Amino acid sequence: MFDPVELKAQIKDWAIEFDFDDLRVTDTDLSRYEAGFIQWIEQNYHGTMDYMAKYGLTRLRPHELVPKTLRILCVRKNYLPPDARGPRDVLHDSELGYVSRYALGRDYHKVLRSNLQKLAERITDAIGPFGFRAFVDSAPVYETGLAEKAGIGWKGKHSLILNRQAGSWFFLGELFIDFDLPLDEPVESHCGSCTACITVCPTQAIVADGVVDARRCISYLTIESKDDIPQELRPAMGNRIYGCDDCQLVCPWNRFARVAADADFRARHGLDAPGLIELFLWDERTFLHKTEGMAIRRIGWQLWLRNVAVALGNLLRNQPDNTPAIEALQARYGQVSDQLDRHIQWALAQR
Repeated sequence: MFDPVELKAQIKDWAIEFDFDDLRVTDTDLSRYEAGFIQWIEQNYHGTMDYMAKYGLTRLRPHELVPKTLRILCVRKNYLPPDARGPRDVLHDSELGYVSRYALGRDYHKVLRSNLQKLAERITDAIGPFGFRAFVDSAPVYETGLAEKAGIGWKGKHSLILNRQAGSWFFLGELFIDFDLPLDEPVESHCGSCTACITVCPTQAIVADGVVDARRCISYLTIESKDDIPQELRPAMGNRIYGCDDCQLVCPWNRFARVAADADFRARHGLDAPGLIELFLWDERTFLHKTEGMAIRRIGWQLWLRNVAVALGNLLRNQPDNTPAIEALQARYGQVSDQLDRHIQWALAQR
């Protein structure tokens, strides 16, 4: 037997010990989000992410995904990399490639899952065996809904969770457990009338308050989608080659963001401000070596080149006589895939 209030306080302390920045507790009832999720799917805003529709409302019913789940421990972990080149400096230099700040260090799935496992083991030491399962963006789990309900923060108009003390530059993770703990309370939204994230989105992907049309989102286009990038959206992508942070960069709450204390999230291999031409000349072996242990590796070399080709095309719009960029594109033509060739042709035509 254990005192739930006392155990909850201990678990929060242990979470900090295992390098999380916050832990909150919620239940499994996400029914208030179901109608919005159904509408999002019906509008085809999920694009080619078929798994979103495949699992249906299971994503919003944790007790169906993991039977006997009573409570969910929601954690957050800051990821803004220390000592990285300023995001705006990179975005304003068309010869560089911009990689979303979350992806510059070690793959966050591995970091958070390992820490959640350690937390579960510490709880086991205290109360004995119990049922649990850890999730980090790895299954049909509606993380933002759980985080919002648990009081980690509120869902901003860009659909990310915002925290008054930490902005939005943090990862989320969950530990499903089969015993009762006191619940934390949600927090109120503090976005007010601000629409900065909606206005700044390069491709106007935020179509309503908290609603993102993935088919227009640069993060989706450069990471999730395996298709050709729509030509009408390519100019707006600029030099963003893996993800996009514009909606976070402009958010007033991120003046409170804190850099990650974890060395795992330090930028690797100069990818905080890499030269586009150098990236495009990487062969597959170099790509795999440079991205080992990183989230970037999941898209593979060919899609990486596809993304960089678009950025090089946008570079040539600004510098039509950039000979090294032209030669790099021409050297890759006919060497990798028909898809890449189509993007190379487009890039060269931007001069």
